[in-house]
Amino acid sequence: MSAVLRRDRRAFPSDPPRDLADPHAIAAHDWAAFQAVSHMSNHWDRPGWSGGRAYYWMLTFPNERALINDARACQDAVTNPALDLVPADGLHITLNKVADSAAMGERDLARVVQVAQDTAPQAFDLQVGPLAGSRGALRYSVAPWNPLISLHAILARAGTLAGAAGGRSTESFRPHLGIAYSNTTRPADSVISQVAELRGRPTLPVHVSHADLVELRRENATYRWDVISAITLSAGN
Repeated sequence: MSAVLRRDRRAFPSDPPRDLADPHAIAAHDWAAFQAVSHMSNHWDRPGWSGGRAYYWMLTFPNERALINDARACQDAVTNPALDLVPADGLHITLNKVADSAAMGERDLARVVQVAQDTAPQAFDLQVGPLAGSRGALRYSVAPWNPLISLHAILARAGTLAGAAGGRSTESFRPHLGIAYSNTTRPADSVISQVAELRGRPTLPVHVSHADLVELRRENATYRWDVISAITLSAGN
């Protein structure tokens, strides 16, 4: 399943990269967008968040030791009171919002998972890095985007068939992996300069063989979740 990405002012970057399969084009596009940011904003000031819990599809990386170590090294290099660091067990790529927790029962969730599993794509490899950022976060570029976009579209369709409210459409999806969130509004130039010094670090390979359905919550300035279920991506031929 494929989808066409479109310009969306709410997304970052607003325009998608010119080539969704080329890691160099994706990284350059992310970096150019971050360099154009004049001020960091408060990531936690999000009107769309109800303050409760919600179900999301995520890719999580609890066993990717190289990724965890690299994220920690980058965090150590840019430590600042205005940045809330993502803990080692909190690294993730957000895919789709399914619905607020109060809107979904167990049978509804089971339906979402079954439809998603029945249409799950093949497992795929990602390249994580280099480091870049957005208006509200420091984050790695990830590439290629094509398999992530296809997975997002499949999961969105599973939610629609189960009557879930969902979140943003696949057209607005901009894959990334965050390592820190800005907790205030301030000029971005010093952060961009620090990130620039880290962009020469090697990129990291990650194999994606499953997607987790989680119940997401906030604990102070950290995202936490409980894994409710998961789908397995097929090994292919």
